[in-house]
Amino acid sequence: MARFLLGLILGLLIVPAAVWSYLRFGHPPVAVADAPFPFEKQIVRAPLHARIDREMPASSPVAATPENLMAGAQTYREQCAACHGLPQRSSPFAAHMYPRAPQLWQWHRTGVIGVNDDPVGETYWKIDNGIRLTGMPSFSKVLDQTQMWQVAVLLKSAGTTLPDPVVKLLGEPIQFNPPAAGGQ
Repeated sequence: MARFLLGLILGLLIVPAAVWSYLRFGHPPVAVADAPFPFEKQIVRAPLHARIDREMPASSPVAATPENLMAGAQTYREQCAACHGLPQRSSPFAAHMYPRAPQLWQWHRTGVIGVNDDPVGETYWKIDNGIRLTGMPSFSKVLDQTQMWQVAVLLKSAGTTLPDPVVKLLGEPIQFNPPAAGGQ
């Protein structure tokens, strides 16, 4: 029995010491180019989606009017495009981030461009709160609530026919033909 207890105590000491040594001497993947931990995405994704589902607003207090879409496009261009790109122009930073910043003006499934299939409240929540371990900052101290809602409404409207001044502000015209099934 004494040997069992001694083995248990040593086991309980060795595991934390090994973890401490692993972390202390720089072995974990901390650089963007490092391979992720096994199941890293799954471990982070489950609680993120549960929290968003619990806290996101049910609807937008901002309508998708031409004025709100234009204001959202202006804010998007100034605050979001560097990482998330513009129509027909991917961000040069996105590919060098881990995880890669999604390009919010590209088709990623047939009929879906950017995050326009997400509830507008989910997009607002992400803009307001940011997402840890992704490079997505919280804009709650940078933008006011109306600006955040205008961007969320703009992104919800991606893939629809936007007013000409909005398209012009965002740069190049949006291609409204989704890629064939199996495309990006």
